[in-house]
Formats: sequence, structure tokens, C-alpha cells
Amino acid sequence: MMKSWSHMVQAPKKNRYRWLIYLALAAVYIWAFAGVPFTGFKETAVQITKAIMTGILAPDWDFVYLPEGEDLLRGLLETLAISILGTFISTLICIPFAFWAAVNMSGSKVVSGSGKMALSFVRAVPEIIMALMFIKAVGPGSFAGVLALGLHSIGMLGKLFADEIENMDKGPVEALVATGANRLQMLWFAVIPQVLPGFLSYTLYRFEINMRSATILGVIGAGGIGTPLIFALSTRNWDRVGIILLGIVVLITIIDILSGAIRKRLV
Repeated sequence: MMKSWSHMVQAPKKNRYRWLIYLALAAVYIWAFAGVPFTGFKETAVQITKAIMTGILAPDWDFVYLPEGEDLLRGLLETLAISILGTFISTLICIPFAFWAAVNMSGSKVVSGSGKMALSFVRAVPEIIMALMFIKAVGPGSFAGVLALGLHSIGMLGKLFADEIENMDKGPVEALVATGANRLQMLWFAVIPQVLPGFLSYTLYRFEINMRSATILGVIGAGGIGTPLIFALSTRNWDRVGIILLGIVVLITIIDILSGAIRKRLV
């Protein structure tokens, strides 16, 4: 009887908290929409939308391969190369940061906290801002895109790698320490075998993200398929925009399928 009465008392409290959450979310959405100015649609909006859809649904297949110059295949391959190199650079550099930020490896919360703060600082700067800075430093092109993706990915990959290190089983490490193994042997035989599958899985996941980001960085001059895409958009060449978007969708879909299959085998 007492249990049923306490349950009846707790039920209104849960409902009350739930309604408070709903009201808070509604207030946030109302505030967000109120801050967005809406001046209406242009008179030519229907014609422009119709032209865009017509071009996208009837893509320029001749742009897939052009022997004399820039085409879809070259742009997609360049984007793929940018994402691969950016992911490779970030993976190598972020491993020391991950061990620095992992509290069970650094041995001190102050040391690991400083490592986490460094990774958060790198992660806080968007890759498009980094790309703009590298374009000013090294000039427009693929190299700026590789540097931007490589530096930005260090923050996120380092955090994920540090979490993987902190969540590993401490048993093998303690067993090796008990037998008198040094730190290098402990890392090689107890830590690396445990965290390597997670590292590879996170690297593949980050590569998928970098592939999408590389298409955007090309719009601001960091190489890849984004460069012909922004040219086609600026000249309102909608059929070329259609074939470029189709190529991006196909490439990213293939990468997602292959990456997902590899990650299933790793984890």
C-alpha cells in the first residue's frame, strides 16, 4: 500500500518535470525563430527554383571526364586525396596528445586536464576558419585544405583516442607492471593491442567526416570538387551543379559503405 502511494506521489512530479522541459524547449525554439528575420520571397523565386531543379535533374554528363582540363573525376579524386592526407596527418599527430590527455596514462589529473584543454582549443576552431588562414599562409589549393583538415581533426580524434585509452582494461597493464616490465613494454604489449581497433574505427569515422568537409573547403579555394562547384553556382550552370552533386553523393555513399563494413570487422 505504501509503495503504491509513493508511486502515485512521484508520478505527478515526473509529469511536472516533463512539462517544464517541454516548455523550456518551446521557449528556446520560439526565441530562435524570432531572431531570424524574414523579409519574404523574391518575385523570381519560383523561376529560379524551377531552373535549379531542371538543371539538377538533367545533369551535364559531358563534365564527368574532359581530356583537356578540369572535370568531375579529377575533382573527386583531389577531394579524396585531401581527406586521406588530412586524416593521416591528424591520426599520427593526435596519438601523443591522446596519451597526454588520458588520466590513466599521465598519472595526474592536472596533466591530463591540460591535455584535454589543448585538444578542446584545437577542436573549437572550425576547419573552414583554419582553411582561410592556411590559404593566406600557403596560397589557395589542395595543400591548404590538407593542413586545415589535418589540424582540425587532431582535436576530435585526440579526444576520442583519449577516451578509448581511459576505458581500456587495466588488468594486462597491471600484470606486466607486476612482472617488472618497463613503460615501453607496457605500452607495446598491453595498451596498444587493446586500443588499436578503437583507434582504427575512429580514424575511419573521421575520414568520412573529412570527406564531407573537403567538398566544402573547396568552395573557399582549398582545392577539391568544391572549386568547380562554386564556379558552376556563380555562373548559374545548373546542369553542371547537378552532375557535381551527383558525383559527391555517389562517392560519399561508396565511402560510407566501405568504411562501415571495415569498422564492423574491427569492433
